[in-house]
Amino acid sequence: MIDFTGKRVLVTGGTSGIGRAICEAFSRAGADVLAAGLPSEERVPAPIRVESLDVTDFSAVTKLVDGLSDLNVVVNAAGIIRRDDEFDLDVFTTVLDVNLTGAMRVCVAARPKLKACSGAIVNIASLLSFFGGGRVPAYSASKGGIVQLTRSLAVAWASDGIRVNAVAPGWISTPLTRPLETDPKRSAELVSRTPLGRWGRPEDVAGVVLFLGSDLAAFITGAVIPVDGGYSIF
Repeated sequence: MIDFTGKRVLVTGGTSGIGRAICEAFSRAGADVLAAGLPSEERVPAPIRVESLDVTDFSAVTKLVDGLSDLNVVVNAAGIIRRDDEFDLDVFTTVLDVNLTGAMRVCVAARPKLKACSGAIVNIASLLSFFGGGRVPAYSASKGGIVQLTRSLAVAWASDGIRVNAVAPGWISTPLTRPLETDPKRSAELVSRTPLGRWGRPEDVAGVVLFLGSDLAAFITGAVIPVDGGYSIF
């Protein structure tokens, strides 16, 4: 059992998909959870607090973080994908601004509070951090950048007592992957390559994030853990 009673957790992108599952997992473990993100059709259950946040707006990010009395764990799960449109340079820039620079904005804003309690950051990377994505060059580049950002901040902020790690989800059933999951041919191809033989669930990712945010991972920093049912071992 991992107990986060008395701890405060901020999850960007916490209003849907993997981010929402992470919020729910931390809440069940006793944490005071703030789900920050854009409006979503998915309901975020109480007692999780929800705040609107655009991670491309540094002043909004700073205001949100500064409004917290303390902060123990930050999870950067905010992200967008624009299949086939990312060859347009404006779209390419927007995706990087949300997925990569957005994570950095949150990390920079949260650093003082995390330093005060030797807190933790968990970034959400992707299998496409390591594989090329022919339809999503910006998404793939942003997630590759998340891996290097994670490693760099792990080195830079170790003296502050801040641990920085990442989780690289595989094919997880979320609104972002629904077009692939509902394509029978493509879905069958992905599942057939996955040794565990199924699509992942958001809660499969959430458990690993909880571990990395907890004292059980006190000597882990700069790590990137795949949660992909074995997809990446081929």
